[in-house]
Formats: sequence, structure tokens, C-alpha cells
Amino acid sequence: MTDHQKASENIASESSGMSNYEAKRSDAMIAAVERSLTKTGKVRSGDDLVVGVDLGTAYIVLVVLDRKRKPVATEMQFAQVLKDGVVVDYIGALRIVRELKQKLEDRLGVELTRAAIAMPSGTPESECKAHRHIVESTGMDVINMLDEPTAANRVLNIQNGAVVDIGGGTTGLSIFKDGEVVYTMDEATGGTHLTLVLAGNYHKSFEDAEAFKKNSDNHREVVGVVRPVIEKMGTIVHRHIQGYDVNDIFLVGGTTCLPEFEEIVEKQTGVRTRKPKNPFLVTPLGIAISALEALEAEEK
Repeated sequence: MTDHQKASENIASESSGMSNYEAKRSDAMIAAVERSLTKTGKVRSGDDLVVGVDLGTAYIVLVVLDRKRKPVATEMQFAQVLKDGVVVDYIGALRIVRELKQKLEDRLGVELTRAAIAMPSGTPESECKAHRHIVESTGMDVINMLDEPTAANRVLNIQNGAVVDIGGGTTGLSIFKDGEVVYTMDEATGGTHLTLVLAGNYHKSFEDAEAFKKNSDNHREVVGVVRPVIEKMGTIVHRHIQGYDVNDIFLVGGTTCLPEFEEIVEKQTGVRTRKPKNPFLVTPLGIAISALEALEAEEK
């Protein structure tokens, strides 16, 4: 690539709300979280660590960061203790979070005491309290709480555009202008709905359909079956960005890992749509970053 081509690409990226530098930075951070699933970073007794707790409809993920924003350990587990962002099995959620926290403490050799959580936009106060109580019951203080798409933007650092977080149960959206949130929404449609379609199409159990969906060897076939549901998600996004100057959409969340997802959404919205290399880990990492920001704010 010539210098002129690089400059042109940078200008195009800057105008779209994410520079090449930011894209590479966020991909590098996500890759570090991936590594921390199996490789534990070095920490010392007394190090300030924070935890991002992502209580998802399909997965519960805990990401631990040090003060330099380096992921030092991550644990995750498939779980069906929430439905559309609402806790339906409090005891089960508490057990899983406690077990994941213990695994992280055993790996790191330190106690984890501070965490942040994120909720779907517009979550009732009662559900916010339920999420908070689950985390606090494991011995961690919740020092920050925010909505999921805004948490994702702690990683992406989008100044202008829409961040859409499509998880297991919900599709959430935050619109940013000059780095500030100007609109949020959340609707109950996500990866669980794709699994239900697959279960019906192949006459499988929900569990077998979920396993089929997660197998990357099946992804092209999966997209062929669930495309109408993805198109519906794109239509939802299109409806909510009306009246706002949105030139770019950025996708995160495990459901968007499917191939062609961004192309389908872009076709439905008419707006350029992109996603990072591993959109599944963006929100958990962003939640952890928000915890670190809260800790730093306390010290000022």
C-alpha cells in the first residue's frame, strides 16, 4: 500500500468515527483477553485488580484487568440463568459467578474485591439490583454499572456512530455524538431466537441447536437458515437510528460472530456496518475498563 493509499484510508476511517489506530488498538486488546483465557498474567500481592462481570443470556464472562488495563485472567461459562437480560435463576447465576471468581483467584493468587457490571439499556431498577446483589454476594463491591453498548464503546472508542450489542437475549444500541451517548435502546431479540429457529428447522432440542450454532463449521449453513431473524435485527436498528446522523454502525456481542452478519445489517440499514475480530469479548472487556475508570475516579 502506498503512502497516499494509507493516508486516504486513514482519512476515511477518521471520518467514520474510528481511526485505523483505534481499530488496531481495540483488536489488540481483545486478542489479549483471548490469551488470558488460558494464560495467566503475573500479579503481585497488593496489586489493584478489577473485574468486569458480564451476566449474559448465553454466557457469563469475568475479565480481570490490572492498573495498566492489561487483561491478566478471564473465565467464562455457558449458562441459561438469564432470559432477555432478566435473571430467572438467581441461585444458579450466583453459583456460576462464585465459581468463576474462585477459578480466577486460584489462577492469580489474590482476592478479587472490586467489579463493574453492565445491563441492557432500559433495564428496570429491580433487575439492576438483582445483578448487583449477585456480584456483591460473591464478595466483590460493585463500583460501576452502565449499559452494555456503552460498555462496549470503552473498547471501541467510537466518537460518532452507533454501537449495537447483540447478545443471547437482547439487541442493545447506543448512538454516540462527539463521544457522548445521545440515545440508547434495547429490544428482546438475540442469539437465543436464532437457536430457536434452528431447533425448529432441524427438529433438534434447544441444547443441540445451540451446539450446532456455535460450531464454526456450520456457520454458513446457520446463516442460510436464520437470515430472516438477522434481517429483523437490522430492521430494528434501522428504526432506532432514524432522526440521528449515523454514518457507521459497529457490531459487538457473540451473536454477531456469524459470517455475513455485518453485511446483512448493512443491507437492512443502508449504513456502513463493521465489527471487530472477536465481537464476543468486547463488552466484558469494556465492563472491566469501566471498573478501572471508576477506581481511578475515586482516587482523584
